[in-house]
Amino acid sequence: VPLVESGGGSVQTGGSLRLSCAASGFAISSRAMSWVRQFPGKGFELVSFMDASGTWVAYADSVKGRFVISRDNAKNTLSLQMNRLKLEDSAVYYCATGDWRTAISTFSPRSQGTQVTVSS
Repeated sequence: VPLVESGGGSVQTGGSLRLSCAASGFAISSRAMSWVRQFPGKGFELVSFMDASGTWVAYADSVKGRFVISRDNAKNTLSLQMNRLKLEDSAVYYCATGDWRTAISTFSPRSQGTQVTVSS
C-alpha cells in the first residue's frame, strides 16, 4: 500500500512541524490510519490513530494536547500537526494503514518514513 510521508525536518524545542502522508491506490477514508514513530535504536511507538470514519482519534499520552491527527479526503492525505515539540519527539515517523494500538510490537514499516529532529 503506497504511502509517502513528508514534512519532517529539524526544529528547535517548542517549535512545530506538520507531517503529511500521501496515499495512493486506495482511499484513506476507507481505512483506519495510524502514525507510528521509531526512536533511534529502539522499537516503535504508536503516536496517533484515526478510525475509518474519521470521527474517532487516539493519541499516545506523550503527545496528547500537542499533536493533532487529521485527514483530507479530497487530497487523500493524512496529516499530523505537531506543536510544542520536545527533544524526545525526535524519531522517524511513519504513517500506516490499520489500527496498531494493540499490535505495535509487530509493526513493520512499509514506507520510508520522515525524520523529525528536535534540538535545544
